[in-house]
Amino acid sequence: MKNFILGLAVLSTVLMKAQTQIIAHRGYFQSQPATTENSIKSLENAQKLKIYGSEFDVRMTKDGVLVVNHDEHHGKMEISETSFKELETLKLSNGEKFPTLKDYLKQGKKDPSMKLIVEIKPDKTPEKENEITRKTIKMIKEMKLENQSEFISFSLNICKEIKRLEPAFKVQYLNGELSPEQIKKEGLDGMDYHYSVFQKNPSWIAEAKTLGLITNSWTVNDPLIYEELKKQGIGFITTNIPDQLKNK
Repeated sequence: MKNFILGLAVLSTVLMKAQTQIIAHRGYFQSQPATTENSIKSLENAQKLKIYGSEFDVRMTKDGVLVVNHDEHHGKMEISETSFKELETLKLSNGEKFPTLKDYLKQGKKDPSMKLIVEIKPDKTPEKENEITRKTIKMIKEMKLENQSEFISFSLNICKEIKRLEPAFKVQYLNGELSPEQIKKEGLDGMDYHYSVFQKNPSWIAEAKTLGLITNSWTVNDPLIYEELKKQGIGFITTNIPDQLKNK
């Protein structure tokens, strides 16, 4: 009987790992009521869904402050050319303060069960990219969030710099032009590509899994595309509608 129960437990674990996991894109902002993407409220909303993770974007101000924002601009201000003091004068559309990475991570730490998917945005030079990468990792380590954090970037330089600094960190590449074999050769952990890339390369998910790579796809907001990717065995999808897809 003990062996039977143990077998069921192992099977349950295997099935859980085989299921496609859901990641909220820039938090869960299409909530009711709706909030602002990449806001601390959107992260809090994602935490309430009890999904795998929530993705957010990291940039650096002119004076070296790490902030959470997708676009290069906050209002009309270019983040990399503006001090944080100036940037914080403009609040988010939901009334929140312009979020620093530190404040965002504080909220993330409140729910250790949900992964923080850290997208470090490309910068103007490799030197700047290395600086933002180093500072981001330093902050995550200082806050003891190493085991809760995973990393993605459109910059191959940033991805490789993360692995150079912290080889154990999970790092996935976003840009979409590298095959699974090339991702493996670069020493990265996986591919996180727009779903159209997998549609054009239908063998890549299976090839990546054979190589032991993580597979993720963004931004999947169509349930039919989600089902298509699930059938191919994709590991994760990133979506603006995590509430709708989490139980499918």
